[in-house]
Order: sequence, then structure tokens, then C-alpha cells
Amino acid sequence: MIEPQRHREGRENIWLALEIGNSRLHWALFEGETLDRAWDTDYLPESVPYQLAQSQTLHDLLLPIFPTQNQTSSPSSPSSPLPLLLASVVPSQTAIWETYPNVRVITLDQVPLKRMYPTLGIDRALALWGAGKTWGFPMLVIDAGTALTFTAADANQCLVGGAILPGLGLQFTTLGQQTGQLPLVEIPNLASLPPRFAVNTTEAIQSGVIYSFLAGIKDFIEAWWNLFPDGKIAIKGGDRTLIINYLQALYPDIGTHLIVEPNLIFWGIREIVKLL
Repeated sequence: MIEPQRHREGRENIWLALEIGNSRLHWALFEGETLDRAWDTDYLPESVPYQLAQSQTLHDLLLPIFPTQNQTSSPSSPSSPLPLLLASVVPSQTAIWETYPNVRVITLDQVPLKRMYPTLGIDRALALWGAGKTWGFPMLVIDAGTALTFTAADANQCLVGGAILPGLGLQFTTLGQQTGQLPLVEIPNLASLPPRFAVNTTEAIQSGVIYSFLAGIKDFIEAWWNLFPDGKIAIKGGDRTLIINYLQALYPDIGTHLIVEPNLIFWGIREIVKLL
């Protein structure tokens, strides 16, 4: 069993959390229960877990996994190798990081949510658990990443269920790659919504994807509030800021009620660490 390292006076020390997503690695550095920093990287070479294990200082350990342009002062250095708590939805990447000598892979049976089904993604379960333990249940978590997911639990911390559909990027990419005439359109970083009735192909794709995407989110949120009028909603994921801005413009009564928190999975991992 892995436990966070402790100073000689007994205070919890430093540990790493790693969420392996469908397209990137999501990292967090904790000192005890305090999140010191969080960052993202691309997938890393198979040699990196060995490099981490050989590191003698925290600076050396962070060097291969932390964006150098964002390096800041670090908490006091522990003895290595640092504990690594891992949650992954990509088996091939999981295998790479299981070679790190002080790793614990968090599995679904360690998440205390009730009535989970066996194939529920560990990322969805941890985010929901972290959000509910932080802001209270009932809780609906929207993850606006590679996929758009909805995951909910009631006041008794029982899984209500959810849904999965392609995220914004996948929808744009699919239209561009699976049609003969339509162009590949990137996710627009627009300050305002595109015109609903467009007069060119690019804006027509933006309109179709974005307005239907937002309408789907609105429909799920309204269905959630019909079931649980006092239910809370938290949103995470790489497209969260864009979606929040659009929701606030199009459906302000909904947009202003959402909890925006990119680190929900890390809050869930922290809760699991408390139980270890």
C-alpha cells in the first residue's frame, strides 16, 4: 500500500496524481491535501517513469514532466521515488506508468459511489466523487473534453447514470474527415457565438455543431433539475471555458449556475488518498 510520504514531525508530504486522458496527461502535485499545482502534457516517452524513479530532488523529478516555461519554486524535496496515484482510461498508457516503482493505480472498486456499473470510466467516477465531496450531493458532472460526458449521483451518493457523446473537437473533425466536400474546421475560439443561419460553409458547420451541442447540454441540465431541483452541476474539461461563455450568452439562467472546476478528478483522487 502506498501512503503519502511524511516529514519527520508527521506532516503529510508530497505526492503526484496523474490522470491519463484520451489525448493528454493531466498532472497534479500535492503537499498533503493541498494542491500545489496542476498542469497538462502530451503523452511522454516510455523512458520517463524510469527517469522519475532515479530523481534525487523534486526539481529533478519534475524536469521531464513539467513545462519548463512554467517552472516555479517547489515545496520542500522528499526522498524519491515520489508516490504516484494514477487514474487512467488508456490501457497502453497505464502499462507504461505501471513501471514506475511507487505507483498505485486507482480502480473503480476504490471509489465509494454506490450502484456503479462495471464499465463506468474511472475518470467519470473520480470526477463525480470529487465534485460531490467538495460541493455536496446531488451532483451532476459535465466533462467537456475529447468526449462530452454527463455523470450524476443523488443525495445518497448513488449513481443516477449519465451519457456520452462526441466532444466539440470530434464533431468538427468527423465532418471534415468523413465527408467529401466539407472542410476540416477547428474548434472556433470566438468571443461570441457564430451566426445561427450562416451564409458560408465554415460558419454553417460552426453553427450546426455549436448550437446543437449547447442545446444538448441545456436539455440534460433541465432534465437533471427536473429530477433534483436542488442538484448541483460542475463542469470540467478542455472546452469548459468556451462552453461556459456560450452558455452564459445563450442560456444565462443555466450558465451562471455552473461550478467551473478543471481539477475535479484530482479532488476525487485526494478523497481516495484519505481512505488509503
